[in-house]
Amino acid sequence: MRGYVRSVLVIFAAYQLVLGVWLTFFPASFYELPTVDWTPPYGEHLFRDFGGATLGLAIVLIAAAVRFDRLLTVVALLAYLAFAVPHLVFHLGHLEGDSPGWSSLLAVVTTLSVLVPLSALAAARRMT
Repeated sequence: MRGYVRSVLVIFAAYQLVLGVWLTFFPASFYELPTVDWTPPYGEHLFRDFGGATLGLAIVLIAAAVRFDRLLTVVALLAYLAFAVPHLVFHLGHLEGDSPGWSSLLAVVTTLSVLVPLSALAAARRMT
């Protein structure tokens, strides 16, 4: 179980790091992704701020993966879920857009982005 939890931390840290760099330094190109542009208008300030916050979350997830103690791991996963759960709820309520294919993919990806860290959190809470 420890290997699974650490793997989740590393994978989600990498994802947040890439996303944070992209949003911080190239926000307009992120807005052009299918599904993102379904909710206009584009706001550079908002996207750059979100990118900075995402980089902060990546740092916490990286620290949890490196230090790998129970408390930091639980806090990092809870911090990630504090973003991911409302993100999932929003997108499930706004699946109209470009195509049924993109809507289905968005629903699957955002659901997994909650379920996988949630399962790692359950496992981490049992770590000693």
